[in-house]
Amino acid sequence: MEKINVGVVGCGNISGIYFANLTGIFGGSVKVFACADLIEENAIAAAEKYGIPRIMTLDEMLGCRDIQAILNLTTPLSHYSINKQALLAGKHVYCEKPLSITFEEGAELCRIAKEKGLLLGCAPDTFMGAGIQTCRRLIDEGKIGRPVGGNAFMLCHGHESWHPNPAFYYKKGAGPMFDMGPYYLTALVNLLGPVSEIATMNGRGFETRTITSQPRYGEEVAVEVQTHVCGLLRFVCGAVVHITTSFDVWAHSMPNMELYGTEGSIEVPDPNGFGGPVRLAAPGKGFEEVPLSHGFSENSRGIGVANMAACILGKSGDFRANQDVALHVLEAMCAMTRPGSDVYRMQTRPKRTAPLEVEYDDGVIF
Repeated sequence: MEKINVGVVGCGNISGIYFANLTGIFGGSVKVFACADLIEENAIAAAEKYGIPRIMTLDEMLGCRDIQAILNLTTPLSHYSINKQALLAGKHVYCEKPLSITFEEGAELCRIAKEKGLLLGCAPDTFMGAGIQTCRRLIDEGKIGRPVGGNAFMLCHGHESWHPNPAFYYKKGAGPMFDMGPYYLTALVNLLGPVSEIATMNGRGFETRTITSQPRYGEEVAVEVQTHVCGLLRFVCGAVVHITTSFDVWAHSMPNMELYGTEGSIEVPDPNGFGGPVRLAAPGKGFEEVPLSHGFSENSRGIGVANMAACILGKSGDFRANQDVALHVLEAMCAMTRPGSDVYRMQTRPKRTAPLEVEYDDGVIF
């Protein structure tokens, strides 16, 4: 079976699940051709663990005719530069979220990709998992009627107590909205369609954070971003959804996400995961769990890369984690973290991507 050769840039914390899945369950359309990292030891370790045949520099990857696509797993501040270099070198690109850290940079990347006839994709791909796809099926079947509203909450107290290198979560390009917002917003756009306008307020609980994880225990980090972000989103379909992302909450009892319609309500599972549970409530009844209708309920990061590869090979016509959705999500995040509280009217309006089929063909995602 023909495959797309992918060069992976960045062998850090998130790369392990990508390597495992792209050399395993998604090997039907993808071959990890080479890997690269600024810390060579990381690339060597990844190559040895996952059987990756080559270690290259980024420049070597961009000049390699055998590599058709670049998977960018670097930190957010590097996304724009590496994505642009790869596109200008004629490579398809799939990037970890976010697409870039400014809407203007993201729009430039999308323009370059379209001009060159290349595919540009971006995480998250969790919305392609069993949980969100089951919710999508229920909404499309009219189980909650016409969507009217909803609530979404990502509330925690930050990453400094467990992450080995948490400082960048409090720098430009991160914070709770840019770090976790992509999961929630991408799921909402898939379930409800595009956003038309946004009102927002935000704040910051602490000016500094003290790392209590190893190996940087005791280091103090200056907080440069808003760490409690509240948005009110009106969707083109008419639904109005409240979303809060926060690194300032010690404890809470709020759901990850609920959507409300004229004929019922649906409890959406954590959009940072691929599975369930999914719960549905009809008029006059409480929530009842619904069996998952789709596959990929485990951690299936890389499914978006496999879908992109299938599109490049002509085996799929619907690239779901595409640049238009990624740019729309980036615009929404930039709107919600901007100064002021006036209503922002969205410039982008992506097409709502098709739901996934229930059955898949040997790791090739259609």
